[in-house]
Amino acid sequence: MPKLKTKSGAKKRFKITATGLLKAGVAGKRHRLIGHNGKYIRQNRGTKVMSASDTKTIRSYMPYGL
Repeated sequence: MPKLKTKSGAKKRFKITATGLLKAGVAGKRHRLIGHNGKYIRQNRGTKVMSASDTKTIRSYMPYGL
């Protein structure tokens, strides 16, 4: 059986932690930030752990992990 390909968009956007969770960058942080308050900007810094339902979908895009 041939090897399965990893979706190239998924390998650029997601990382798998040592415990098997998925990390991703937070959306809504590119432009027009002046319209958001400071709390929103602070809380969306860095990366977030994906939900269980999203993790299941994204793992299907990466058959061998990363």
